[in-house]
Amino acid sequence: MDITTLLFEAGNLMLVGMISVFLFLGLLVIVVQTTAKYCPADIPPAATKKPNQQPTQQPVSNTLDPKLIAAITSAVQQYRDNK
Repeated sequence: MDITTLLFEAGNLMLVGMISVFLFLGLLVIVVQTTAKYCPADIPPAATKKPNQQPTQQPVSNTLDPKLIAAITSAVQQYRDNK
């Protein structure tokens, strides 16, 4: 085969590949936009609250187990030492 023929075939193959990828991505964009248009996102229940309402805070309990606090503190200290 001649080098000119090989370059021509390589150019055709590259062109066909680029066109097919462009068409696939264009079709994908159209499908996603159509899906977004006809399937709207769910509205979270927090968005339906009245704007002047203040969220209520739960009281913090001070009855934490001292052994649990010591275990967490020890784990954090070991993590920091290993870094």
